[in-house]
This record gives sequence, C-alpha cells and structure tokens, in this order.
Amino acid sequence: MSERLSGIAAFVAVADRGSFAAGARRLSLSRSAAGKTVARLEERLGVRLFHRTTRSLSLTEDGQAFYERCVRALAELDAAQSMLESGRNEPMGRLRISVPVLFGRRCVSPVLLALARQHRGLEFEVSFTDQPVDLFEVGFDLAVRNGALPDSAGLMSRKLARQRMTVCATPTYLAAHGRPSRIEDLAAHEGVVYSRGGRTRRWAFLDGRGGQREVDMRARIRLDDLEAMLDAALADMGLCWLPCWLIADRVASGELVRVLDDIPGISLNSYALWPQTPHLPARMRIVIDALAARLPAMTG
Repeated sequence: MSERLSGIAAFVAVADRGSFAAGARRLSLSRSAAGKTVARLEERLGVRLFHRTTRSLSLTEDGQAFYERCVRALAELDAAQSMLESGRNEPMGRLRISVPVLFGRRCVSPVLLALARQHRGLEFEVSFTDQPVDLFEVGFDLAVRNGALPDSAGLMSRKLARQRMTVCATPTYLAAHGRPSRIEDLAAHEGVVYSRGGRTRRWAFLDGRGGQREVDMRARIRLDDLEAMLDAALADMGLCWLPCWLIADRVASGELVRVLDDIPGISLNSYALWPQTPHLPARMRIVIDALAARLPAMTG
C-alpha cells in the first residue's frame, strides 16, 4: 500500500511541475528515485502516463484521466489527515520553510524555535535566502516574504506584520554634514543603499495625499545585505534607510539617530505564502498563527 501511495504522490508531483527534477525536489527525492517510482507505477497500471522527450514532458490521455482522479484522491487523504491532526493535542510532521536571511534569523527563527520547544512532534527544515523562491519548483511548504506579493497562481497568503522603515545616521555623520529636515534635503547627502542585480532600491515616503514619493539617493556604497548596510551606517558612511526593528537597539544606545521622523515613512508588509490547499494541515496552521501573533510586536 505504501508503494502505491508513493507512486501516486510522485506521479502527481511530476505532473504538477512538468519535470521529474522539480517533482522530485517537491518530495525530497532524487530525480532518479522519482523516475523509477513513476516507471514502476506505469508498469503496474500497464499504461504510459507521460510523453517523454529530451526537452519536454506531458501527460498522455490516460495519464491526464489518471491525474485528475489522483488529485481528488490525494485531496481526500489530506482532508482526512487534517481531521486527525485537528483532533490531536499535539501537531506533528515536518515543514520546509523559506525565509529572508536577516529577517528570518532575527524575527522568524525565534518563533520557530519556541514552537519546536513547545511541540515535540514538529520538525522544521528552514532555508535562508533573499532570492525569490518558487514554492512549487523547490518544494517548500511555507515561505515568509517581505514587500509586494509575487503574482503567482495557486498560492495562498496571510499578512503577518508591518515593518516601518526609517532614515538614520550616526551623530558623527550628522555633525559633519547636517541633519536633513525635509525630503529635498536628502539630495545634499550620501546614502548607503540596497542594490541587488543592478537594481537599486529607492527610498519611499508617504506624500500625505495617499500616494508615495520615491527618492534616488546619491551613493558610493551599494550593498545587498541589510546587516552590512547597518555596519556601513555605523561607520559614518552616510544616511541609511532601514527597518526600525533592525536599528532599535542602536538608536537606544545613541549610536544612531533617526531623522525625518515627522515625515510619514512607508511600511513593508511581511507575508506567509503557501501552496493552495483545500485543507490546511494543523502543523501549518499553528506556525502561521504563531508568526501572525508574535511578529507585529517584534517588528513594531
């Protein structure tokens, strides 16, 4: 029975993602293992499920009909598992989670570690990256992302927190170059800016009319890591636009000073993203609920 279910799960994963490699990653299998599992399923059924060429993979007519039935069957199994999980006091199972590097380390990880201590049946496999991640391609169960949501069909989302952004600098830098009091004053200053893949992030402020005003800062220092930007700001290299949660202790110690505080700054939203499913497993629900409950206090 376990081999039959394994074959069906592998078949659906490969069909969903259009390749054996991507389907294998979704199930944490090697490409070879996924291919052999599907081949055994085809042999047992006595039909060919996929048209295979060196460049493409597509379902046969039999494969399409079988796929539709298998998807419904797996959905029923997921529903049954969710029902059983909801009746247990302890959530169980493994979750593969993708999180941003610094935000994940500073804010998300403490929540996950607390859950792991509280629920011995939970297992976490966490990947830290600031690169966009295709949950279907790589096989993550859940992702935490900051900023605008990706335009991707088949994904569910929930807002977890808001990260207020602020401009800051050291007292030494401000003593030497002056303290800006208007957005227009930024033109006279050096900035430490975030840049990735040749694209520099503009600093954004609310314009008081429901819109947004963006500023291209003059900068000699361009970095793709927030912690490195903080280090550069502490080294008196210029003004920096950073999340308040990252600099709070430095502001409290007097190492950094927030400027333009009377000008409304924008906030970046943090979201949980996961593949659409008719029944959210209890282990997923408890993680998402915990993040939504704890992150606002950590980022505010």
